[in-house]
Amino acid sequence: MWQIGVWERDEGLAEGVSRLAQGCCALVRACRHPALLAGLELDLLVVSPLASGWAGAGTLSCRTALLPGGLPALTRALPAGTVVSYGASGRNTLTLSSLDEARASVAVQREFAALDGRPVERQELILPRDGSSPDLLLAQAGAALLLGKLPCE
Repeated sequence: MWQIGVWERDEGLAEGVSRLAQGCCALVRACRHPALLAGLELDLLVVSPLASGWAGAGTLSCRTALLPGGLPALTRALPAGTVVSYGASGRNTLTLSSLDEARASVAVQREFAALDGRPVERQELILPRDGSSPDLLLAQAGAALLLGKLPCE
């Protein structure tokens, strides 16, 4: 069973990850501060774009982390085997190539492995947009890809 942690500020990311994890044999735990996930061996940690409490990141242990790009201190502090970043910068693993009111084009800039070991190759995914912020949309898309939902189902 996969252990998944979602570190957020009540943006609804944990609910979305829980829906994606249905049928994946996963336990999803949500928290507002990383200390609540300390001591767990997480297969996946999903960090919301609005998450706070970075000082506690060093107490976590995860195989794969999905986190907002542009936070080098968090990336260095977080003990993760693999880091998949998302955001507006071309340096991030996941970014948006276009966005309008109805759709978003999510670009996978670099290949990475899903939790089941299958490769997620460089690609562009056209996803419906539900009005959420671009970064939250990227976090949801990244979680779907890491959970093997190709394309996002």
